[in-house]
Amino acid sequence: MRKLLIHNELLDRAVFIALLLLAVLPLRATEYKLWYDKPATYFEEALVIGNGRLGATVYGGVEKDRISLNDITLWTGEPDRGDDHPDVADARARRAEMLRKAGYRKASAKNAVKWVRSLLAKEDYKGAEEAQKALQGHFSESYQPLGTLYIDYGEGDAERYRRELNISEAVASVQSGHRNVEYLASAPDSAIVIRITDSEGIFANISFESGQMYETTSDGNSLVIDGYTAYHAYPGYYDRGDKPLRAFDPDRGIHFRTVISVDEGEARDSVIVINGATSATITIVNETSFNGFDKDPVKQGKEYKNAALNRAKRLANKQFAQIREDAVADYKSLFDRLQLRISPDITCPVGEPSALPTDQRLLAYANGAEDLGLEELYFQFGRYLLISSSRTAGVPANLQGLWNESVDPPWSCNYTININLEENYWPSEVANLSDLHLVMLQWLKGLSANGADAAKSYYAVRKGWNAGHNSDIWAMATPVGLGVSDPCWADWTMGGAWLSTHIWEHYLFSRDKAFLKEYYPILKGAAQFCLKWLVSKDGELITSPGTSPENKYRTPDGFEGATSYGNAADLAFVRECLTDAVKASKALGRGCIFRHKAKRALRRLRSYQIAADGHLQEWYYDWADQDPQHRHQSHLAGLYPGHQITPSSTPELADAAAKVLEIKGDNTTGWSTGWRVNLYSRLGDAEGAYRIYRRLLQYVSPDGYDGPDKRRGGGTYPNLLDAHSPFQIDGNFGGCAGVLEMLVQSDENSITLLPACPKQWPEGSLTGVRTRTGATIAFTWQDGKVTDFRYLSVPASVDTTKITVRR
Repeated sequence: MRKLLIHNELLDRAVFIALLLLAVLPLRATEYKLWYDKPATYFEEALVIGNGRLGATVYGGVEKDRISLNDITLWTGEPDRGDDHPDVADARARRAEMLRKAGYRKASAKNAVKWVRSLLAKEDYKGAEEAQKALQGHFSESYQPLGTLYIDYGEGDAERYRRELNISEAVASVQSGHRNVEYLASAPDSAIVIRITDSEGIFANISFESGQMYETTSDGNSLVIDGYTAYHAYPGYYDRGDKPLRAFDPDRGIHFRTVISVDEGEARDSVIVINGATSATITIVNETSFNGFDKDPVKQGKEYKNAALNRAKRLANKQFAQIREDAVADYKSLFDRLQLRISPDITCPVGEPSALPTDQRLLAYANGAEDLGLEELYFQFGRYLLISSSRTAGVPANLQGLWNESVDPPWSCNYTININLEENYWPSEVANLSDLHLVMLQWLKGLSANGADAAKSYYAVRKGWNAGHNSDIWAMATPVGLGVSDPCWADWTMGGAWLSTHIWEHYLFSRDKAFLKEYYPILKGAAQFCLKWLVSKDGELITSPGTSPENKYRTPDGFEGATSYGNAADLAFVRECLTDAVKASKALGRGCIFRHKAKRALRRLRSYQIAADGHLQEWYYDWADQDPQHRHQSHLAGLYPGHQITPSSTPELADAAAKVLEIKGDNTTGWSTGWRVNLYSRLGDAEGAYRIYRRLLQYVSPDGYDGPDKRRGGGTYPNLLDAHSPFQIDGNFGGCAGVLEMLVQSDENSITLLPACPKQWPEGSLTGVRTRTGATIAFTWQDGKVTDFRYLSVPASVDTTKITVRR
């Protein structure tokens, strides 16, 4: 070892650390696989693959295979027009009439806010609830499916059937009889590629269908599909009267070209025929005209037709083996950054849980079986999903990540930013996928630009920016609702404040000063909105009006509503945003005057309150919740993902947060369960965190299944996707983050190892996990105690002698 240290100057530091780790860390070659013994009938059983832009959902049929296709840039709509959106005209007219009846001569945003605040000041909560609808704008646009590819074999042999997804390589496969099929989504070649081999010959017809407007032409061994999406859509839950769900115009909306090619096929009348070849490669490329949140997709759209054709031609000259090799290598450069071992061996012998098909394995686990391998697999599946759905600059993973089959998807499959988009990116930094986090942060640039207009048009705030409950690929920032929706979700104002905290998080993990300099104006802008939005009451600063996302209170006189002032969730987001902005300002050595204002506001901000029964109070007053077990727990954001409440620095508040979780119980939706794993972990409650993690892996039947043994509720579908239900991907990401939160927690100057490690994980190792100190670390543990700790990489600006490591 001494000789190795002497020559350290000649070695690359990463190589040197790797050599050290070989001596101290138990290594294990692991292939993480989901597998099934029958084809998928429902989406919730199918296997998802993606390259961060193109996605496919594989059903693995024997006689007829179905592959649903997505492009993450395929949405309805056009660049957002904010308060000038044509839908808002009726809402503005209603607002004017409401204000006129209330005695205001001008239907301005300033008067609308003044009116709601005056009603709240008079404790007229019912009136304020109705009045706040005057602050609503239009709905978001909808994420759209590209279409469905069908491979019709006519017949097939279902014997020895195995459908598999190897998330160590990001390759799906189906074996049935003498036929083998591989499916992959290549990022280097920007394509979905399917390889079929059959020693007895392939006889198949390949076709394509779409719910978009499209036409198909045949060209040699290819189908060329040209189409476009609606230039406007409403959410399915909105009562739109006689207005259509989607509005089409060939001169508007996002356009696309899909090219499907088969090297051993012949295109005939919109079908590609394979007639007896023993192997065939299907390639699917797609390009859209989307060219940015503020560009008209027709008049200023990206050139997409020739781009698709040229990409298809390049693929035609490349062998499948090389396509596969390049795709796997690219994927592994991300996936292999972090290794976790909590299971002695994830590939157990026959008789152990992993010998079961994954759906049966999940069901056995939900029925009480012990399966550390499944717990480890689910964690890595979360990382797989983020890699697969978040690699397109400025287009984040949405409510369903990348995979959506419906033209009218649940909640428009949009960016719901009162929790869901944030939760999508909770594992990104700590799980060593920081560059994928940048995709969402790039999108924030557009949101902040539109958010500045929203702040002026709806809240009369002329400094800074904010965003409401929903957004989309066009970075829409206006509050939603069209003047008729429930304020409990439609009138939320803290989207900018919450999302902007991701900027400081990324900086802490990366210590990238150039990034902070570039993104600081966005963080500062969100903080400036908060400063202007706060009002004074009894010497304290509070928000008015405000809501606590999707939850409602019950006043002593029995009124149930959402519109209030000074609720804990609002103040948690404001406190976190202002604190981060102050730290960023100091780190960059700029904004002295702003920093002084923000610090002064923080000192006056209303503090957390503890209710009479000991729980952390959600509302300004100690009011009851309409539903004490409501899925949202937004007022706990200061515990996680924020940093305001900790058992060591604020023990009474931590106990009050624990009381909230006790009252809410364990039975909730998938994404909420994922959040609670992290909340229990921050409290240092290993037993609670592990119990809720097991609850997250509760088996849920496919949505369309209606058999006698169906299981409903929140949890995990047979294909390991999150069940809200229906499918939302955020629970997968929340659960992934929660596993690491049990094992390592950090702040700017300290690292705590095994802060909530359950007794069910008595030994293990974690390599490549990142911390807020900027350092990437590795450690092992035995009998619940850390046995080895190493720094793997440390930014030059970080002095490890000043980092406190708690074991």
